[in-house]
This record gives sequence, C-alpha cells and structure tokens, in this order.
Amino acid sequence: MKLSHEVLEGRHIRLEPLSEGHREPMRLALDGDEAAWSVMVSVAFGPHFDAWWERVIAGPSLNYAVIRRSDGEVVGVTGYHEISVPHSRLEIGGTYYRPEARGGAINPETKRLMLAHAFDSGAMRVEFLTDAINDRSRAALTKLGAIEEGVLRRHKITWTGRARHTVMFSILAEEWPEARANLDQRLAAFT
Repeated sequence: MKLSHEVLEGRHIRLEPLSEGHREPMRLALDGDEAAWSVMVSVAFGPHFDAWWERVIAGPSLNYAVIRRSDGEVVGVTGYHEISVPHSRLEIGGTYYRPEARGGAINPETKRLMLAHAFDSGAMRVEFLTDAINDRSRAALTKLGAIEEGVLRRHKITWTGRARHTVMFSILAEEWPEARANLDQRLAAFT
C-alpha cells in the first residue's frame, strides 16, 4: 500500500491536506455543535482547539479539511488514521462536520473520495470506529455499506473521561465495487 496525502476532488467537496492556512477556518467549522463532541475521543471546539490542532498537524495521521465547493467554506475535518502499510489497512475517522453540512452530499462524497483513494493505493481493508452510543454514525456507516464486525468493550476513553465501547466497521477491497456503486447512486441524487 502506497498512500499519498493529496487533494481529493469531488463535485460537492474538495479534501485538502490540512495545513496552517486552514487553522482559523477550521476553528470556526469545529465550533458549531458542542454537544456532538460528547461521543468523541478527542475534542476540538472552543478552548480545546489549539491543543487539538497541534496534535493533528503533527501527524502521523493524514488529516483533511473538508471544503464545500459551492462557497469555498471549510465545513469539517476527516482523516486516515492507524495506517498500517505492512497489513494494507487503515482507518477513516476523526470526522466532524458543521451542523448545516450534515445530511446531504458532503459525507457520502467525502467517504467516496477517501475510500477510492485508499483502495486505489492498495488498501485491502478500510476500518471505521464509532462510539456504541452514536446511533447517527452507526446508521451512516451501515448506509455506506460498511459491515459491522463487533464491539470492542471499554476500548477508548473519551475526552470527558467516559470509557466508551467502540463499534468496529469495515469495507474490504472485494466489497468496494458494490459499496462504490451504492455511493455513486446516492450521490447522483444530489445534482
């Protein structure tokens, strides 16, 4: 697997590798829904932003600013995490969108671009992890075509100190053509 960190372009969004120029627009994008951070392992709203920024800019994850093409606004963040070149697998996660960017074409197109880039780069497995109590995320991953594999009990500690149960989802390379076709069909509705 050879995964590059490059701009990924779709009809509705552009994913740009996170850089210093995204700092202030990202601060605004991540400050829109404090309650949504309650199920996250890390936190980036308000007074937590600067520490979060320093961690994500430093790597080793490959993080992206999600930019809405219609107005050029930064509407969220996502990234490749737990990249394992020897095992040709990685995780897509750390995803957050401003409230008004949810429920439309942005998330499916973000996942479409990231999954295509991962599988085109030689990944044989893409993982998604979410909090067991995050029903919205679990439904979105199922709709995406990811397979729920099980629950990792008390797997991570959230930024609030709660021990979370993590639900593991994945898409394998041989499952990607069907998932891609479903995503393409969903995205065709947003013309």
